[in-house]
Amino acid sequence: MAKNPTKIPVSDLKQDASATLKRVRKSKRPFIVTQRGKPAAVLLSVDAYEKGEHERDILKLLALGEKEIAAGKGCDLDDVLAEADALLSKA
Repeated sequence: MAKNPTKIPVSDLKQDASATLKRVRKSKRPFIVTQRGKPAAVLLSVDAYEKGEHERDILKLLALGEKEIAAGKGCDLDDVLAEADALLSKA
């Protein structure tokens, strides 16, 4: 999360949601929506959300790969590259 995320009271969001959404899209940073002065939700653009989801997917795959390597289930890099080269030469 950003070091100093923008905070917006839920009342401001209710009052002018369209302008708030424009600010979120333009800033490309998360906004913290507060209720009674306390953080209640995070508002972010679709692009920022999708980027975060993509990054989480990559991290999950890396963690899975680490577990497979630790369990001795990993494949040798040279074998994988050779298989990829073989598949690409057929195309």
